Amino acid sequence: MKIRKLGAIDIGSNAMRLLINYVYEEEGKAPIFNKTSIVRMPIRLGHDVFIDGEVCENNVERICDAMQSYALMMKVYDIEIYKAYATSAMREAINGKEVVKRVKKRSGITIEVIDGKTEAELLFNTELGDFIKDGKTYLYVDVGGGSTELTLLKDSKVFTSKSFEVGTVRLLENKVEPHTFDEMKKWLQDNIGTEEIELIGSGGNINHVYKYSGVKLGLPLSSLYVKKQYQIMQTMTAEERMQNFNMKPDRADVVVYALEIYNNVLKWSHAKKIHVPKIGLSDGIIRKIYKDLEK
Repeated sequence: MKIRKLGAIDIGSNAMRLLINYVYEEEGKAPIFNKTSIVRMPIRLGHDVFIDGEVCENNVERICDAMQSYALMMKVYDIEIYKAYATSAMREAINGKEVVKRVKKRSGITIEVIDGKTEAELLFNTELGDFIKDGKTYLYVDVGGGSTELTLLKDSKVFTSKSFEVGTVRLLENKVEPHTFDEMKKWLQDNIGTEEIELIGSGGNINHVYKYSGVKLGLPLSSLYVKKQYQIMQTMTAEERMQNFNMKPDRADVVVYALEIYNNVLKWSHAKKIHVPKIGLSDGIIRKIYKDLEK
């Protein structure tokens, strides 16, 4: 058996993650992907970028320090190849290119800043197919700190997709344009109409809600449950969410905004349930790396 050791770095608006993934290869068998280690750093780039338009000096230093630690971890794990991608906040930062240069100089890690379309494509490299059945229509909803990606899937293929500049950190900082939710609602009405669909949710916040829902692993959440959780968490302070739902501080202050987005999408799409496969951008990056290795 051959073991491929791969690394993926996802630099989002709310946090950054390093995923170490081993892929077990055996002749005549499908490869097995094993998540060996996940390290999350709560460096909230969106706080700077969505307010001031750039990453502040303190957070530039924190990113460089974090990436140095990631580089050392990948060295210890003897990573064969890695990719590092940055999304919404870094796309919009006026000093984004300078941050990328400084990270490269300090850690040796090259960061690629990707657009919303590429982000969606990477997410479809994951085991998403396990949740999709032919003949059904699904709406894939990826809620990040800076943006929300909506992708309509019909007959296991992408029918249409759109990225909206509404995310948890943007909402926290009150930096979402008033018309954005209206545009999202219209897009859903135009593309779904009265068609019966199911949602597939992606992102750390919906994963956390699912974890504490008591729903059996693999079964979907109901739209009524999501609505109820949104109502409950709205009445709580961030500290109360930390205590009652075992949340980290940088999750507790934004989770209610993620639920607001999911609740709206469920309502506007008339979906009754949402699948939560617990996949993310870093999983998609790993799959892309492996596919490229196999070419």
